[in-house]
Amino acid sequence: MDRLQAMTTFVTVVETEGFASAARKLNVSPSVVSRMVTELEERLGVRLLTRTTRIVRLTDAGATYFEDCRRILGEIDAAEVSATGAHAAPRGQLTVTAPLMFGKLHLMPIVLDYLARFPAVNVNCWFLDRIVNLVDEGADVAVRIGELPNSSLQAITVGKVRRVLCAAPAYLERYGMPQCPEDLAGHTTIQASGVSPAPEWRFSADQQLLTVPIQPRLITTTNDSAIAAAVAGLGVARVLSYQVAGEIQAGTLKIVLTDYEPAAIPVHVVHREGRHVNQKVRSFLDLAIETLRAQAWI
Repeated sequence: MDRLQAMTTFVTVVETEGFASAARKLNVSPSVVSRMVTELEERLGVRLLTRTTRIVRLTDAGATYFEDCRRILGEIDAAEVSATGAHAAPRGQLTVTAPLMFGKLHLMPIVLDYLARFPAVNVNCWFLDRIVNLVDEGADVAVRIGELPNSSLQAITVGKVRRVLCAAPAYLERYGMPQCPEDLAGHTTIQASGVSPAPEWRFSADQQLLTVPIQPRLITTTNDSAIAAAVAGLGVARVLSYQVAGEIQAGTLKIVLTDYEPAAIPVHVVHREGRHVNQKVRSFLDLAIETLRAQAWI
């Protein structure tokens, strides 16, 4: 059995989520794919995949072996590209993911710049307000906002964002500037449930946690609608600083109670490659990290 062919077949089955789809991509019959994976499992002495009539899932051993195979095959591809003199020309499909508003406001300009620089690469953007599993779902690069759990993923810190309270200047002129969190009881509040799912806002006062209950006049599931309501003068909204960077710069919103903000939240660019990152991912990482670190709001 050709080990590289077996690794390629196994990786393709995982990435395409099935034997038939892998066979189509590899231009072979499904029986050839099934036999090759079975022979690979027999040689290794472990079960790599759990097969059902509808889905194929990795076992724990299979997940580890999949990552090792991807790294090895990626290094082989990089070596071949380098040997042909095309190392400086990334090519292929790149999948990036980020929170919805972050992707729309701040990652999409980077993607457009990247596409202009590297015409042989196609990019698939997943802008979702959920954590995308890079390994299981096949994404290459992610922007994560918040503390990261321990994992095999590689993470590069690019900055921090703040949880901020903001309101329109006209609203503050009419109802007054809150001087402390307790003053919010006399103000109209807007709650974006994605940022503050509980009916309370937390602050930091003299290094102590302070929790203030709120009775929001408006509760909305999207951050951009909460921001629009604040710009319209409805009341005080709590969002992340990157989400209102444009409005603050334009003067349509003003941040309040900055002395009581909780600790800033780290922003990371995350990828699943090992020490030897393939060229299309490396070039995107370099551009994204440099661009994001240069932003004043982060």
